[in-house]
Amino acid sequence: MMTAENIYLTCAVTGFLLSALSILLHTGDGQHHGGDTGDGGFGDVSDGGVEGHEGHSHPGFSKVNFTTFTAFLAWFGGAGYLVERYSSLGFALVAACAIVAGLIGGGIVFVILSKVLFRNERNMRAEDFEMVGVLGRVSSPVRASGIGEMIYSQQDARRSVAVRAENENEAIPKDTEVVVTRYERGIAYVRRWDELSGLE
Repeated sequence: MMTAENIYLTCAVTGFLLSALSILLHTGDGQHHGGDTGDGGFGDVSDGGVEGHEGHSHPGFSKVNFTTFTAFLAWFGGAGYLVERYSSLGFALVAACAIVAGLIGGGIVFVILSKVLFRNERNMRAEDFEMVGVLGRVSSPVRASGIGEMIYSQQDARRSVAVRAENENEAIPKDTEVVVTRYERGIAYVRRWDELSGLE
C-alpha cells in the first residue's frame, strides 16, 4: 500500500537521481557551441586573421526544463517526506510545504545553471553562420581555376574555409583580404576586398 510517506520518498529519490543525471549530461556537453561556417558581416583584419563581431551572450534558458523539474521533484519529495513523517500537519499543509520547498529547490538549480554552467552559452542564430559577406585573409594562395584557403573569425574563434576566386581566371596571392560573395558545397567564392571597397 502506497502511503503519503512512500509517495514523497519515491519522488525524492527519483528526482535526485534524474537531477544528478541531467546535470552530468549538461556539463558533459561543453560550454560552447559553434559551427564551421562564418560570421555574417565584415570584421577588422589584423595579424593575418579576421576579428569578427563579438558573440552574443546567451540570454538564458527556460526556467521550466528537465533539470529544474527534477530538482523540484527531489526537493518536493524530500520536504514532503520529512514533514509528513515528523509533524502532525494535515495532508494539505504537508503538500503546500512540499510544493514551496520544490519551487525553492528548482529555483536554486536554475540560478546555478544560468549563472555558472551556462554563463558563456551562445545564441545559435542563422545569421551568425551566413558565409556571404564574411571578410577574411587568404592563407593559401588561390591559383587561377584552383582552390586556396581563407582564414576568418567566427564566435571569437579563428576558422578556415576552402575558397575559389569568383572570377575563375583570377589568381589571388597569400595575405590578400577577400570577401565571400557566395558559398556552395563547402567552397567559398571570394572577391578581393580592395575591389569591392573601391566599387563602393
